[in-house]
Amino acid sequence: MKYLNFLKTLTILGLFAVCSCNKKSTDFENRKVSFNSDWNFHLNDSLVDKDTIGTSTKWRTLDVPHDWSIEGKFDEKSPAGYGGGSLNGGLGWYKKTFKVAAEDSTKITSITFDGVYKNSEVWINGHYLGKRPNGYIGFQYEMTPYLNYGDKNNEIIVKVDNSKQPNSRWYSGSGIFRNVWIETTDKLHVGQWGTYITTPNVTNEKASVNIETTIKNQYKQYKQYKQASVTTTIFKEDNKVTSVTQNILINANGNQTIKQSAEVENPILWSDENPELYTAVTEISLDDKIIDQYKTTFGIRDFKFDLNKGFILNGKQVKIKGVCMHHDLGPLGSAINTRAIERQLEILKEMGVNGIRTSHNPPAPELLDLCDKMGFIVMDEAFDMWKQNKTKYDYANDWDKWHERDLVDQLLRDRNHPSIFMWSIGNEIPEQWNETGIEIAKELAAIVRLNDKTRPLTAGMNPPVNMNIDAVTLQFEKKNVSINPLAGSGVLDLIGYNYAHQTFEHHLKNFPNTPFIATETTSGLQTRGYYDTVSDTIKKWPVQWDLKFTKGNPGNTVSAYDQVQTPWGSTHEATWKIIKKHDFLAGMYVWTGFDYIGEPTPYEWPSVSSYFGIVDLAGFPKDVYYMYQSEWTNKTVLHVFPHWNWKAGQNVDVWAYYNNADEVELFVNGKSVGKRSKKRDDLHVMWRIPFEAGTLKAISRKDGKVVLEKEIKTAGNPSQLKLTADRSTIKADKNDLSFVTVDILDANGTLAPNANNEIHFSLKGNGKIVGVCSGDPVSHEFYKGTKHTALAGKCLVIVQAGDKSGRLELTAKANGLKQTTIVITTE
Repeated sequence: MKYLNFLKTLTILGLFAVCSCNKKSTDFENRKVSFNSDWNFHLNDSLVDKDTIGTSTKWRTLDVPHDWSIEGKFDEKSPAGYGGGSLNGGLGWYKKTFKVAAEDSTKITSITFDGVYKNSEVWINGHYLGKRPNGYIGFQYEMTPYLNYGDKNNEIIVKVDNSKQPNSRWYSGSGIFRNVWIETTDKLHVGQWGTYITTPNVTNEKASVNIETTIKNQYKQYKQYKQASVTTTIFKEDNKVTSVTQNILINANGNQTIKQSAEVENPILWSDENPELYTAVTEISLDDKIIDQYKTTFGIRDFKFDLNKGFILNGKQVKIKGVCMHHDLGPLGSAINTRAIERQLEILKEMGVNGIRTSHNPPAPELLDLCDKMGFIVMDEAFDMWKQNKTKYDYANDWDKWHERDLVDQLLRDRNHPSIFMWSIGNEIPEQWNETGIEIAKELAAIVRLNDKTRPLTAGMNPPVNMNIDAVTLQFEKKNVSINPLAGSGVLDLIGYNYAHQTFEHHLKNFPNTPFIATETTSGLQTRGYYDTVSDTIKKWPVQWDLKFTKGNPGNTVSAYDQVQTPWGSTHEATWKIIKKHDFLAGMYVWTGFDYIGEPTPYEWPSVSSYFGIVDLAGFPKDVYYMYQSEWTNKTVLHVFPHWNWKAGQNVDVWAYYNNADEVELFVNGKSVGKRSKKRDDLHVMWRIPFEAGTLKAISRKDGKVVLEKEIKTAGNPSQLKLTADRSTIKADKNDLSFVTVDILDANGTLAPNANNEIHFSLKGNGKIVGVCSGDPVSHEFYKGTKHTALAGKCLVIVQAGDKSGRLELTAKANGLKQTTIVITTE
């Protein structure tokens, strides 16, 4: 007798979803379903509850993803510290009651959490399923042996312990902050994260596609052998491209990985400009009946990092123009929302960004899905520390027991994403400076290469090399050329530079065998809408990274001119000028794309969010955004700033970012104050002129012909409010969002750039206000409230749809201003 594996699959790896080819999709809809709604939540009062829940525990009903920390008050004495956003963690409990259909009693039922911060423990019907300390990695538990079926209820309980603080250098959030899924499969199924697709040989005429599929047989007893097969069909949209079939035999209670190969003729290649995707549909058949279908999204592309030519994608040299991103979503906190991530990426794409670094942890699966679809070159980062702590209660305490499991799971989950081009095994790791770090790096590199041989390995080192150059800001003591031990170990495929931009041009001399990538750069600082009176001086704040900063501006502001940097970084223009000049410099990831909660360098309390972002916490671009847009896109740009509301006669520095033109001429009330042209490697032009109320007008020209015109008018007193929705129609699915910008205008419709009115919001209809923000790093107002103070004449309110189609009417009002209403349709 031969014994067979048979049956049905479920598993979804970052990109997997139900697929239907020869069988109705409804037959597989319950393979993976959302388990986000109708949880009960309780946040412990440590003085009363200690570490327990009971019959007297008070619960409130909510949907996950959920971040309880963002619901709290900013607290100067928070154990998370100002680095953690001055928002408290704590210990929380979630529970949910649910039923499982009787017909599923012969199947495998599992629960998948995409991320729970942190130290989660899970019970089903009183049975302990397990613990996961790492808040950023997904995990799955099988519940089958402990479930009740039919009309009898099941209860799942999740304990989340984020009480030991500080455990992060930035705002982490707390709770079940990513999606939860119930997965139901037959006992023979594709294992969790069970497919691996590679394209080892790619030309414009033909691409080879290798598919590895891990099949898991959870039948305890042997079955009489019957012929079973696995067919993988590749689709481009709805069009079949090719297919391959293989017979299988697998022992009961065993696993088997099968390898299949196919060829795609005239492949349409994935790139950052044209992110073309394919779909591989895996079908398991038994007795000519399809018992399982599984879909994997992938891309076909060819790339390499060349020592002299930088990053080559599909035979074309591509400069990586990336940004680093933390995981929080501003006023939404760390609770994942796909539309909120998509909005961030849309704003960055408009700026010209083509790369994302997932600083400094495994990202949400939805981010990677969107990067696949939208065309971003992703550096997928695993760790911010290894064995040595950066904060007292951080991941280093769990390193020995969990690092291998966490890294393997990240690799298995993420390796099919065509947007991922490199793995980072660490950021500014303390062990980078000694032999211990080299040994750990070797171990991590072996794990990565065992699970994925198609992508290079790097780490963010600060810096990879010390050089005795006057202009170089050294993190430690100044010395002659000294290679960072990790950088010199030969373990890494790419030398990852965190800052030290003055050493970039010496890379080929210092590392003659290993290509370059700037893993983290710049750390420029700005407050949107605030301008120092003199813009042509460079300020380094703080004076030193480990010393308290006691200077700065009133109100903890930072000039929005590109003139303030950290001592370890640079202005935005300085690093980009170097990167753009040399082919061997593959690209850079700027710190950061968006402001984030916590780490309010150069300040401490009362600042609670960062100043690093090119875009502020609300999603409003700072002025330097347009410098990048003028350099990184083909769009014709003319951006003039600052505002035109000053004291009479006061000297004002007027900057212009522009492209596709030879010169810019500036006018005040119709009178020219001069033409300016960029010289040598300049990225902006400037005028210093006395303020005169009226109209500031800039005209860019090429060969004497007008390219663009821009005007800035002096605003009168604030008079009215204007609401603008990023989308006026959204889905009635309880998740979709409309981001509504609030502008404070004068009577003539000109933005009032110094207005800081408190704005009150109300909403009618089947929806709710889920966030308010102005981008002010010093604001302590409640992000989840219905009122907020504007910064530089702007504010944001976020509206979430309910589950019914209809109209949402959002009204904004403020004392002394004309109120306004906007209608958002849900369908």
